[in-house]
Amino acid sequence: MRRRARGRGELTSGRRSADARLEETIALARAIDLDVVGSGIVPLASARPATLIGKGKVEEIAGLVKSEDAGLVIVDGPLSPVQQRNLEQAWGAKVLDRTALILEIFGRRARTREGALQVEHAHLTYQKSRLVRSWTHLERQRGGFGFLGGPGETQIESDRRLIEERLARIERELEGVKRTRKLHRDSRKRVPYPVAALVGYTNAGKSTLFNRLTQASVLSADMLFATLDPTLRAVDLPSGLRIILSDTVGFIAELPTMLVAAFRATLEEVIEADVLLHVRDIAHEDTQAQAQDAEEVLKQLGIEGADTSPVIEVWNKIDQLSADDRASLRNLANRYPAEQRPVIVSATSGEGTDQLLAEIEHRLAALRPTLTVALEAADGAGLSWLHRHSEVIAKRSLENGCMAVTVRADPANAERLKAKFSRSGALVQS
Repeated sequence: MRRRARGRGELTSGRRSADARLEETIALARAIDLDVVGSGIVPLASARPATLIGKGKVEEIAGLVKSEDAGLVIVDGPLSPVQQRNLEQAWGAKVLDRTALILEIFGRRARTREGALQVEHAHLTYQKSRLVRSWTHLERQRGGFGFLGGPGETQIESDRRLIEERLARIERELEGVKRTRKLHRDSRKRVPYPVAALVGYTNAGKSTLFNRLTQASVLSADMLFATLDPTLRAVDLPSGLRIILSDTVGFIAELPTMLVAAFRATLEEVIEADVLLHVRDIAHEDTQAQAQDAEEVLKQLGIEGADTSPVIEVWNKIDQLSADDRASLRNLANRYPAEQRPVIVSATSGEGTDQLLAEIEHRLAALRPTLTVALEAADGAGLSWLHRHSEVIAKRSLENGCMAVTVRADPANAERLKAKFSRSGALVQS
């Protein structure tokens, strides 16, 4: 089914419509196999401290919950512990806010031990923040030790202590994961493969594009947060340069901060990447708002844009647009400056992926200086070092019997190369 036409080659504004937000929340619910029997938009002039929405709407929704025999109500927004408790009592059903719903999805999707730990950490952090006045049983006290012991700790203090102890254990385990990832990154740097990381809004087609470029079989489905665990594969660019492509967890509007913190070890693959591929569902009516949400998460990670890592915008899913919309979109892309020009692709059909690989190569070449080293023909050790720490582009014989080796290296290895071969008397030219 084709998406709604945008017209005149213009992208929609960053303002997200209430209808689109409702549609996304329904998709989030269905992502964990919930049967959505009703949905609606409640205009909110001002938030009520006790119930968020007005008394009349609370009663109206209570009637709907009873008539549909619903066991769960999802509120697309943040609820305080008091509001959640009051709404559950009024509706006679479990109530989840947006943060809790996203946490539930992440809990279902995590497949690796690392992913499960990260999600549990986020869950516990969320629960800890809601121990104040959430449930009446938390006000009871447990007796102290011995007959003359004091009043002991309250249930809420006990629960908080247990949560803090479990959080501390998880953090120690995640530190081990972080160290292991750092060792893997260090080993990749010794074999200098550049890293390109796919980022973007959930369901923008990152995993489908990853599979297309790497011939892998990572789960890709038309659902939000189809994959959570990062995957890395090697990809050969047109010149033969090998890179590592990383597929990462998708972003979403109002992504809970505890999830960003918990997944930081995973998202360090993004922080350390040489180039970022910001994949956008260009056929979605809220594509501009989704792009802004993804950029906000990148800012939380300390990635402000091209000053940190070059960013290539990838406008995906053009196969879902009409011929006129596709032509308008290409005209719009061509109006961008050359270094900011988006690459238009269809991960499903493969259209535009050759241009994307060429653009990745172009961006990486700007980051990796080209050097020429003159070696003695018999200097096998020196040639081996160049192959291990740089990309050897060409070799040619010189009249004096030496060999000129042209290489491309990342800035750190370029400095090491200059220092090593200058000491040995070899000629190094930029």
